[in-house]
Amino acid sequence: MELEELSVLEKAAMLSGASEWDSRGNERAGIPSFVMSDGPHGVRRQLGAGDHLGLGQSKPATCFPTAGTVANSWDPALAEQMGEALGKEAHDLDVNVLLGPGLNIKRNPLCGRNFEYYSEDPQVAGHMAAGLVKGIQSNGISACPKHFAVNSQELRRQASNSVIDERTMREIYLTAFEITVREAHPWTIMTSYNEVNGVYAHENKHLLQEILRDEWGFDGMVVSDWGGSNSAVDAVKAGGSLEMPSPGFTSVRELVGAVQAGTLAEADLNARAAEVAKIARLTKTEGVGRDDLLKDDIAAAHHAVARHVAENSSVLLKNVDGTLPLPAGVNVAVVGDMAKVARFQGSGSSKVNATREENLLDELTQAEGVTVAGYAQGYDRQGAKNQGLIDEAVALAGKADVVVAVVGLDERSESEGLDRSTMAIPQVQNDMVDALVATGKPVVIVLIAGSPVELPWYDGVSAILYIGLSGQAGASATANALTGKVNPSGHLAETWPIQYADAPNSGWYPAIGRDAIYREGPFVGYRYYTTAGVPVRFPFGYGLSYSSFSYADLKVDDNGVEFTVTNDSDVPGATVAQLYVRGPQGGVLRPDRELKGFAKVQLDAHESKTVRIEFDRYTFRHFDTESNAWHVESGEWTLMVGANVEDILLTATHEVKGDVDPKLADPALGSYLTGKVKEVTDGEMTALFGHWVTAPGKPVTFGANDPISSWVDSKGFVARTVARVLTNREKSVREKTGQPDLNTLFILNMPPRAMSKMTQGMIDSAMVQAIVKIANRHTFRGIGSFIAGFFRNQSANKRTEKELNNE
Repeated sequence: MELEELSVLEKAAMLSGASEWDSRGNERAGIPSFVMSDGPHGVRRQLGAGDHLGLGQSKPATCFPTAGTVANSWDPALAEQMGEALGKEAHDLDVNVLLGPGLNIKRNPLCGRNFEYYSEDPQVAGHMAAGLVKGIQSNGISACPKHFAVNSQELRRQASNSVIDERTMREIYLTAFEITVREAHPWTIMTSYNEVNGVYAHENKHLLQEILRDEWGFDGMVVSDWGGSNSAVDAVKAGGSLEMPSPGFTSVRELVGAVQAGTLAEADLNARAAEVAKIARLTKTEGVGRDDLLKDDIAAAHHAVARHVAENSSVLLKNVDGTLPLPAGVNVAVVGDMAKVARFQGSGSSKVNATREENLLDELTQAEGVTVAGYAQGYDRQGAKNQGLIDEAVALAGKADVVVAVVGLDERSESEGLDRSTMAIPQVQNDMVDALVATGKPVVIVLIAGSPVELPWYDGVSAILYIGLSGQAGASATANALTGKVNPSGHLAETWPIQYADAPNSGWYPAIGRDAIYREGPFVGYRYYTTAGVPVRFPFGYGLSYSSFSYADLKVDDNGVEFTVTNDSDVPGATVAQLYVRGPQGGVLRPDRELKGFAKVQLDAHESKTVRIEFDRYTFRHFDTESNAWHVESGEWTLMVGANVEDILLTATHEVKGDVDPKLADPALGSYLTGKVKEVTDGEMTALFGHWVTAPGKPVTFGANDPISSWVDSKGFVARTVARVLTNREKSVREKTGQPDLNTLFILNMPPRAMSKMTQGMIDSAMVQAIVKIANRHTFRGIGSFIAGFFRNQSANKRTEKELNNE
C-alpha cells in the first residue's frame, strides 16, 4: 500500500511519537517504527520507559569527548572517525536516529550547554559537525544536527523568544547549519525550543521551508526538541515533520480536524508523513534486538578511539621554560579531587553510562618515567572551605619536583536546563592553587571545563593543559600529553576573556524575560574582541605545542591561498593554520576579521608542507536584507593567515570581482561601526534591526506559553506557591548533592503548553487552559475545568485509538 492511500488519521498519527523515544509506524503501509536517542558524544539508549534528561538508567556506551572539546582539534576528519564509532554503537544498541551533533553558536561563556556545542564561529562548528554527521550516517543511522535555530541560553528555554536581526542570523547563527546540510546531507534536523523573532522554531516557515528546504536543499525529516512543539497544525504547514515525545492523540485529532476544516492542506500532511516514512525506511536495521548490548571488542576498540580523540583535542595554554612534557624520572605530587574522581562529561540529556572510567591519579601512577610522590584531595568538591585539605596539598608539594593540580568546574556548573552564574571556578580551588604556587614548586594545571573560566592565578603557574570534558578515556590521554607521549595540538574554538565582564553581551545575558534580544549583532566572540580592541586571556584559535612552527610563501589566486608551514623543532607535532579575511574599505558593516578556512597540519621534525585553503561560497559573501539575498562586494580584500586570530603571520591583498560594489555602512549604526556594542544605543540598535526593538515587561496575565518559573509573580496564592516551592527545591537538591535537579529545572522552564506535549496524552490543550486559569488566580474554576477536561480527553483518546486500530 502506498503512503498516500492511508487515511488522514493514519498519516496524522505518524507525525507524533508513540512513546518517549519511538516513532509511530504503520503496518498497512509497511512503515516501521524507529528509535531516536541522545546523544552527541555517546549513545544514551535508555531502558524502560525512558526520560529526556539523562536521569534514568541507560545501556553502557562509549562516552567520547564533548563537542566543545572535540572542536579544539579543528579536525573534521577526526570528528568523522568519532562519528563512525558513534553510528556503529547506535546501530548495535538498536537506535535509528542519533540526536546530535549540537552546533549552536557559543554566544556567551555562561550558556549551560556550551560543552555540547562546538564553537563561537560557524566555520568551525559547521565543518566539525559535518564530519560527525558523515561518520554517523556511514552506518545507515541518521544523525540529527540540533538545535535549529538561534538557541543560546538555558534559562526559560521553552518560553524564550530570540530577537535577532536577519543579517546576523543568516551569517552567524545559521551558517554552521548550512555548511553541515550542504556538506554532509543529514537525514534529520532537530528544531529548538525557543521562538525566533516571535515564531516558534518548529513552526517557523522562514527557517524550515524558505531557508532549510528551499535555499539549502534539505529533503529530510524535521523533528521537534522533546516537548518543543507548540501547534501541531502550524508545524505541519511550516515544514515540521515529527513531534516528540508522544503527546498521545491530541495532536492527531488537531491535524485531522484542520484537514476536515480546510485549514490544513492534505498535501502538507502527505509531505510530512513521507519525510517520516523516509527515515523509517532509510534507518531500518536487521538482526539487532531491543535489549542488545555492545560487544566487549567493540567497547574496547571505541575506548581507544575516545582516547585518540581526546589526545588530539587537548590545548596547551601555557608552558614556561619547557615545564611540559614532564622529564623522565620526575617526582610528581598529584593534587585535586578531580584527579581521583574524574569529571569527563556534562549533565543533562547527553549524559552517557560509560563503558569504562579512568582517573588521572591511576594513569600517572602507571606512566613510565614518572614517580607519584602521593595524592592530596586539595579541595572540597562542593566548594566548602577546608584549610586542612589545602595544608595537606602544600605538605605533599614539598616532597615532589612538580605539582600536577587538577581543577575546574564541578557537576553543578555545566548542565542542560541551567546557565552558569559565574565564569569563576570554585574559590576553594583558586585558594589551593595560590597556596601551591607559594611553595615555589612548578605547578602544572590540568583544567577541566566545557567552556571558558577565569584564571586569577595564571601568572603564577608554570603550565596549563586544558582538557575540556574529555570523555571516558580522557585521563589516559591527559597522562600521555603530560609525559610527552602525545604532543598537544588543540587550538581553542572559542575566545577566553580575562573576566566575564569583558564578554560583549555580559550586560544582558541571559535574558530573564521572554525576549532574548541579540543586541550585540554580529559581534560575537572574537568578532567583538578584535574589532573593539578588547584584550583577552586567550584568543580564538590559540594553542601551544611542544613543537615550534613557522609560516612562509603566501600565494593567492582566484580560487584560494597557498603557503608553507614548517616544523622548526626536533619534535613531531601538529598545528592549525587559519585563514581570516577583512572586507574592502568603504564596505558594509563587518567585524575586523572573520575566519573563512582552516587546516590541521601534521609535521615531522623539521618537515615543511605546502598547505592550500580553497575559497568557497562562504568566503566573501554577506547577506543583504534589502534584496533578501547573498552578495559579494567587489574590491580589495585582505587575506590573513595565522596560528590564531591575533597571531597573523602572513598577509596579502586580493582583488575580488563580486556582484555588487562596496556599500558604505549606515552612519546611524553608530557604535556598531567600531564593534563597541556595550555602548550601543536603542536608536543604533533600531538601525541594525531595521525596526524598533524593545523587550516586554513581566506578564500581568499569564498565558499557555509563560514558564512555570514566572508564576512567582502571580497574584494567585496556589500558582505563586508552586513556583516558589519548585525554585527552593531545585536549589536545595543542587546544594546537597552537587548535581542539578534536572526534573525540577525542566518544570520551572516549562510553559503549561508543554504539558500537553510531555504527558503521553494525559493532558490536552483544553486542560492546559484550565491550568492557565489557576496561574491567573482563578484556582477553583481552573481545577474544575481541569477535572472535567481530564475525563473528556480520556474518552477522546480511547475513540481515536479504536479508530486507528480499525476496531
